[in-house]
Amino acid sequence: MRTFATAVIATLLLAAPLAAAETTRIPEAALARAEGLRAQALADDTAWRVIESLTTEVGPRLAGSEADARAVAWAKAKFAELGYERIWTEPVTFPKWERRHESARVVGAHAQPLAVTALGGSPAGIVEGEVVRFDSLAALEAAAPGSLAGKLAFVDLPMPRGRDGHGYGLVSQARYGGPSAAIRAGAIGFLLRSAGTGSHRHPHTGGTHFAPGLAPIPAAALALPDADQLARLTALGPTRVRLELDCGWNGEYTSENVIGEIAGSGDGDEMVVIGGHLDSWDLGTGAIDDGAGIGITMAAGHLIGRLPRAERPARRIRVIAFANEEGGLVGGRAYAEAHHEAVRTHLIGAESDLGAGRIYAFATKVPEHAREAAAQLAAALAPLGIEYRPDTDGCGPDLYPIHGHGMACAALQQDATRYFDVQHSAADTLDAIDREELAQNVAAYTLFAFLAAAAEGDFGSAPQTPPPSPW
Repeated sequence: MRTFATAVIATLLLAAPLAAAETTRIPEAALARAEGLRAQALADDTAWRVIESLTTEVGPRLAGSEADARAVAWAKAKFAELGYERIWTEPVTFPKWERRHESARVVGAHAQPLAVTALGGSPAGIVEGEVVRFDSLAALEAAAPGSLAGKLAFVDLPMPRGRDGHGYGLVSQARYGGPSAAIRAGAIGFLLRSAGTGSHRHPHTGGTHFAPGLAPIPAAALALPDADQLARLTALGPTRVRLELDCGWNGEYTSENVIGEIAGSGDGDEMVVIGGHLDSWDLGTGAIDDGAGIGITMAAGHLIGRLPRAERPARRIRVIAFANEEGGLVGGRAYAEAHHEAVRTHLIGAESDLGAGRIYAFATKVPEHAREAAAQLAAALAPLGIEYRPDTDGCGPDLYPIHGHGMACAALQQDATRYFDVQHSAADTLDAIDREELAQNVAAYTLFAFLAAAAEGDFGSAPQTPPPSPW
């Protein structure tokens, strides 16, 4: 009996590596069909029409606003119009922040108005005091307690322009952490050089944060020319600013993630997930952030759905219009909470949330057995001018929560050189989108979703314990 048991165990141990090493591949028939899909997507204007419809009929869509509800109704109707076979919503509840009025001006000998916008999460208030300029968040954090009593802290940190948008991280850290550092130093208000790269008098908003135990202070961002002006004024001598904000939290609101699915040719429960976020800040019409992501991914699913059922990939295509990304990935976290137990069915995911600039790289980090399929995906995307960056992680902000639970991820990296000129500002309107670059995005997302859903095998999605949330 012992000999028999030993033999069985040995057989199982030998068999296990063979099962684990089974290679994921994309069939040649799917790769051949993808060439036709690429041409169709480049010639199709569905994404443009979707973005035009959203930004015109709904406009700005601040989470919790009346327009939020209209956006949800719009998304359900648009999925139906585009032929999605299954459409549903899932509730997302969060505190509601409102913007009502905002202004700032230099007072005294050099009196003049300043173009400002309240940061999301700021309280209302009217404050006036001398401005103290800091060239970084670290410099403000080093200010002695009480040293800014009765004064306004001003973080003047320029954001470098770059294709990969790397400068945004440092400046957005100042936006997120600056008010708390200002409070610890005794400040009565906080001003930030906008997290943006555009040379116009449209300030860029964005969410901020107040550490537990601190009494919030009015916090606002200056348009870039106004930040330069204020820096020049403070260099001349003591400069006073009056900041008036009428904004703040007003109860709770329940919005919805809106989800549409295109059926696959098979009857299994696996899917490829793509999407964008439906909400936007309220200054522009949310065209690049993130009407573009909604248009690109809705159009990709639509193009796959136009194929006869037998010619579709085996797995479903799930497109998600996430609620309240701007408030801290609220819709993405709600989706992960609702679906993490089914993470194995989420074959791989990618989100479009960096505008509509040309996609220049395909990046993914998958286990060894899925590398061949990832390379096949990359080869299919190469004619669109997209390079392959293996072993680079990332899948877009709203998918990070479920990625943390184990969903495999891919990133279709967009050129962000001009994105931060208008993001989160009144300049984020339809004219900021280049139609040719938009079509290239649609072609890339269509090929990615189609070929990943056609793969024979998996990309490594498996349950895991997520890391602590930064929000």
